[in-house]
Amino acid sequence: MPLLRPPVPGSRPSSPARRRLVCAAALALAGGALAPRARADAIPVESAEVRIEDGEVVLTALFALSVNATLEEALQRGVPLYFVLEVDIVRPRWWWFDEKVAQSSVQYRVSWQPLTRQYRVASGLLSQSFESLAEVERLIGRVNARTIARAEDLERGARHDALVRLRLDVNQLPKPFQVNALASRDWQLASEQRRIPFTP
Repeated sequence: MPLLRPPVPGSRPSSPARRRLVCAAALALAGGALAPRARADAIPVESAEVRIEDGEVVLTALFALSVNATLEEALQRGVPLYFVLEVDIVRPRWWWFDEKVAQSSVQYRVSWQPLTRQYRVASGLLSQSFESLAEVERLIGRVNARTIARAEDLERGARHDALVRLRLDVNQLPKPFQVNALASRDWQLASEQRRIPFTP
């Protein structure tokens, strides 16, 4: 009966052993690929509609914006938050990338006023004060017949898509908070990009 010899260091394992090692490595890689990754906090899009009114393309949408405790604490400490409503209008092309034909955006600056104990929301030249953060969320999350383009600037009778998204603009934060935003999902607050087809 032949003697069993121990494997020589550095030698390749036998075929069955090598197959087991390969399977184990493949399972480990698959497990890493399937492991959950840190995702941004989502802003649900409850409804979104685009229509033509008096020669203008208008957007009506409802976002369920909810500011988490981390962002609320930042507001209380004097850090303003900037939310941006972004709209791109594209014309789909089956043979190439979509053609962007128009774009618009609205920025909301939210801050806390400790003297009056109110939240202030500024957009462009307009500003409003609110007693509660829930009122701020409703204001930013409700888009009521906002003009996003002129119908005459679009190709008549051709399908267009409006790509709509609401997000917290972390690039507007002070530098130390921008670093935190890269590592924490609490600062990655954004909706999906909703695609709304329409024909002018």
